[in-house]
Amino acid sequence: MKSWGWAVVASVFIVIVFVFLYSMKLLGGKSSSSPTPIETPKETTGESNMTSQPFEVLKPEQIEGKKVTIKTAKGDIAIGLFGDAPLASSNFISLVSKKFYDGLTFHRREEGFVIQGGDPKGDGTGGPGYQFADEPIGRDYKRGVVAMANSGPNTNGSQFFIMLADNSLPKQYTIFGQVLEGIEVVD
Repeated sequence: MKSWGWAVVASVFIVIVFVFLYSMKLLGGKSSSSPTPIETPKETTGESNMTSQPFEVLKPEQIEGKKVTIKTAKGDIAIGLFGDAPLASSNFISLVSKKFYDGLTFHRREEGFVIQGGDPKGDGTGGPGYQFADEPIGRDYKRGVVAMANSGPNTNGSQFFIMLADNSLPKQYTIFGQVLEGIEVVD
């Protein structure tokens, strides 16, 4: 009886090993329980390594004069968009029109520095499922400026921040708008 019990245990073990090895072969050597790493885009010269944008890039003249209003429990914030940042502005317009930002919070507040929002996870790690390239920055990070938050070169998505005060940040965050009304709400 004891030898029969060991035979069952050995058979079960062999089946488990076989299933594990078989699943590894089917998945190209990756276990299905492991998360798939997301490759961070590398900075390139001339060539874009971004995923194709799932939004239409508007012409600067289609963007200039556009205003987006963020409705919060503390009041409204009206943002004017800049045509000289067509990718970031077009992305923002697209996400607003798809109601992506509805119900999201400003998950970060650094007193005297910024408020940050646009993360569907609410913890600073989420985005829309794609990234897009940085744009040249010719403006300064002044109070009320709206810019893309990112995790490195060419990693823009849905997160953005609003400056609470002037700051000499490095020119690494695409500026695409300015608070027109509601700066007291931002404060």
